[in-house]
This record gives sequence, C-alpha cells and structure tokens, in this order.
Amino acid sequence: MTGHGLGLADPKRENALLVGIIEAISAGPELGPLAANVAGLISEATATDVCFVHVLDDTGESLVLTGATPPFDREVGRIRLPIGEGVSGWVASHREPVVITDHKEDDPRYRYFPQLRGRDYTSMLSVPMASSPGGFVGILNVHTRDRRAFTDRDVRLLTSIGSLVAGAMHQARLHRRLAARERALERFAEQIIAAQEVERRRLASDIHDGIAQRLFSLRFHLDAAADALADDADFTAEQLVHARRLTGLTLDEARAAINDLRPPVLDDLGLADALTSLARSIAAVEVTVDVEECSLPDHVEIALYRIAQEALQNVVKHARATQVRLELHADGAEMSLRVFDDGCGFDTGAAPPGNQNGNGYGMGSMAERAELVGGRLEVWSHPDHGTTVIAKVPSR
Repeated sequence: MTGHGLGLADPKRENALLVGIIEAISAGPELGPLAANVAGLISEATATDVCFVHVLDDTGESLVLTGATPPFDREVGRIRLPIGEGVSGWVASHREPVVITDHKEDDPRYRYFPQLRGRDYTSMLSVPMASSPGGFVGILNVHTRDRRAFTDRDVRLLTSIGSLVAGAMHQARLHRRLAARERALERFAEQIIAAQEVERRRLASDIHDGIAQRLFSLRFHLDAAADALADDADFTAEQLVHARRLTGLTLDEARAAINDLRPPVLDDLGLADALTSLARSIAAVEVTVDVEECSLPDHVEIALYRIAQEALQNVVKHARATQVRLELHADGAEMSLRVFDDGCGFDTGAAPPGNQNGNGYGMGSMAERAELVGGRLEVWSHPDHGTTVIAKVPSR
C-alpha cells in the first residue's frame, strides 16, 4: 500500500494545522510541553504514524528527544542522537531535509536506534528546525508504516512548521536560561547574606567573650577599689570613678556593636518573640503586636527584624503617631511583616519629610533588605492618614 504526501492538499486542513501550531507556541515558554504538543498536532493532521521532535542540547553536540507521539513519549529525555550520526544527525549537520520512501537500510546515512524502532516504519521525512533570530534548534521527523511518497510541497510545509517551532524554542531556551540565571543570582545573594551573618555572629561572639568580659571584670575591680578608697583617698577615688564611667561607656558601645552585628535576641527568642521585645522597647508610642511563630532561614529573619526596627524608628522620628500595630503572618508561600501607624503620613509620590532625595524614612534600605532575600517592600501612605509598611518575603 502506498500513500501520497502528507495528506494536506486541502488548504483548510493545512491552515488548521498551522493555527494549532501557533496556539501551541502561544501556550507557554516550557520546551517540553511545546515539543509534545507539536508532535501530536503534526502526526494527527498528516496521518503519519509517529512524529519526533529532537532538540539540540546546550553543548551543540547531540540531539535530545524532547517531544514524541505515543508510545515513544515515554522515551522523551532518554534518547540522544549524536550530530552527524543517522539520518537525523545528518540533517542536523547539513541543515538539509531528507526524504526516504522505502528501503531505509540501503541509505548510507541511516543508523538503527533500537529505542526508536526504525525498522517498524517504512517511510520518513526529516527536516531541520531553524529560524532567523535563533538559528538551528533541532530536527522534526515524521514516519509511516506504509510506504509514503513525500512531495516537495510536503517538505516545504514541514520546514515552515519547523521554522515556526524553532523561533518559539529559541525563546523558550532564552527563558529557561534567564530563569536559571535568576535562580543562581538568588542563591548567590542568599550565600552572601548567610556568609555575612556567619561573620557577624563570629565577631559578635568575639566581642562578647573577649572585650565585653574583660570590661566587666575591669569594672568590678574598679568598683571595689572605689569603695575601699572613698573615705581616705579623695583624688584616687575621683580617678577611679572617672575610669568606671569610661568603662561603662565602653561596655555600652560593645553591646551596641554586638546588637548591630546580629541582634542576640534573635538567637535567644526567635523572630516572633524578638519582634515583640523590639515593640516593647519603643517607649515613645504604644505598639500593638500580633505575630505568629515561624521557622525561617537566618538571613530572612535578620532582614525582617531589621526592617521592623527601621520602620519603628521611622515612626518615632517622623510620624507623630499615637498608635502603631506590628504584624507578622504567613500568607501562602510568603511571610508578611506589616507596620501600621496613625501618624501624619506623607505623599508617596514626593520625597518623604526630612529627605529631599526620595529616600527618607529609610525606605531605600528597607526595600534593599527585602529584595536581597527575594522579597519586596510596599509602602502605603497619605498626608494625615498614617503610613503602612509591608515587607513580603518567601517563607522557604
């Protein structure tokens, strides 16, 4: 039995196939689903028994089966065809179509790949998939069990389809690479923040265990000396009092340095209780706290704590508020930190009070902290209607 061509002499069927291909291309940027949809559409529309979509891998040295009609769809991702080997490899290296009507084994370009069961099929048409912007991206093959006489028109049609698909695959590959680069940048940012936190912890520990402990001991001895000499050595006692005062100042500075490196309260209490403690330390305004326990990476916890700290400091410095509310809740795959105040507010389209460069209220540093951990900062405010600062970060 002999068939003739792809069976698309009817322009309506040809147009229907092209429309289907365009819809498949428009469905999304994922390479696998696109190749699978294209293979199914071509096989059904052309009444061929199987369609393979082989895509050039990132090395440019082999073709990977990326889309296929059943039963070969289970082989997707498993079959690699070296460039230059077999009919598909020849098409890939020469960028020219190949038509084999029968007796494939007699063609010097043919190579038998057991997984593809080529001996079950008599005729084949193989065309390169290439486009102007993206160049060569792969091979499109159709096979039939019965003998099929593919025409020049069939070759042009399948090559045109290959060009359409090639442009979409080029965009899909760019999308995949961009997504991979973004993931790499996110991991890099996390690694940098994690390394910073490790170093901050080490420095904080060194200051606490070394400088601070020695200063505590020094202050104890100075207190004892001052008590002993207070009655009979006025000058010595005065100097000791002065030294004790300087020691106290140094201790305060050491504690501040430790807190700036990494708030010890985070290690002692966890984020939720640390935020509660932070709110209680704000004496100038009443802060209502509504936070839930959560388990977040260290670099995310420190970012949220610092954002809350900055937001509360801004309220005290600028807002003239009487009521503040601090919230921390899970919101799907995100954690949301919210700080509301009933203060004077400001026009978000203009520079905040006290800064004419648009970065007042520490908005720039808070936004940067949120972005470094893969999150974002939102600020809602209006004159005389208070301010809301919202930081949303990934919860895992």
